[in-house]
Amino acid sequence: MSTLTTRHSAPDDAATVSRGARQRRGWLDLLGERVIESLIHLCGFSAIIFVFGIFFFVFREGAPFLAKLDFGGFLFSTEWFPTSQTQAKYGVGALIVGTLSVTFLAMAIAVPFGLGAAIFVSEFCTGKAKETLKVVIELLAAIPSVVWGFIGLTVMSPIIINTFHVPIGVNMFNGALLLALMSVPIMVSIGEDALKAVPDTYREASLALGATKWQIVRRVLLPAAKNGLLAAVLLGVGRAIGETMAVLMATGHSVRIPHSIFDPIRTLTATIAAELGETSKGSDHYQVLFLIGILLFSITFVVNLTADLIVKGIRKK
Repeated sequence: MSTLTTRHSAPDDAATVSRGARQRRGWLDLLGERVIESLIHLCGFSAIIFVFGIFFFVFREGAPFLAKLDFGGFLFSTEWFPTSQTQAKYGVGALIVGTLSVTFLAMAIAVPFGLGAAIFVSEFCTGKAKETLKVVIELLAAIPSVVWGFIGLTVMSPIIINTFHVPIGVNMFNGALLLALMSVPIMVSIGEDALKAVPDTYREASLALGATKWQIVRRVLLPAAKNGLLAAVLLGVGRAIGETMAVLMATGHSVRIPHSIFDPIRTLTATIAAELGETSKGSDHYQVLFLIGILLFSITFVVNLTADLIVKGIRKK
């Protein structure tokens, strides 16, 4: 009888151990899933945390000057004399105009080329030619901005002087060309992804109706991918507004309201980069440069908010 009991108890003990092991593995799997979910949530919220952290730092450094700042003179005056010993002037009107003008000119050049290249790579180019173009575009995006600045200073400047017969080659047009070349790779990459996201059934149905390749692109793909293409353009705008070294070296760095695309200008980012290292911490000049950083935050916020409203309006339609 004892032998039979022993024989029956051994499998029962093994089954109990197996169930316990499965329960432990289940708890470990559940714990692992909870940890991974927490990390994913942390990564998702980290972008918001970092943005608010950066804004808090910039605002903390520039806030003490807000009490004695004339906002009208700050935003609309073109007198920028921050190092004057008698009467310092902190008017960023010319800097705002210079930033917006070079950005809009760059986008006028970059958007047709960027979206056109995205359409060509996505719909008309195949095989090795497509792979080669994608590699070249990626290499174009990898060029440092200071190298673009050298190109604008040493290569583009003489070409602009000889071609357009202007007295100086480092001007708004030079900077806009460089910003356009720097923005095109982003537009091509995002634009191609947006076009590829359009279902192939759209293309097949259009071909079945007898549409040509260009008719498919113009009447089917572009309307279907307009949200992604708009995102590509806005990323290019953000790239152009936030660029520093290229515009610092290629635009002439002159505080003035431009009356021609061949006039030298100065941008907000270039002003911060050029002057922050020459100021003493806590001085009025130092705090005003951080206020310019807050102004850049506000401009990019307005651009993103406008884009979001446009996208929502498109989706409702």
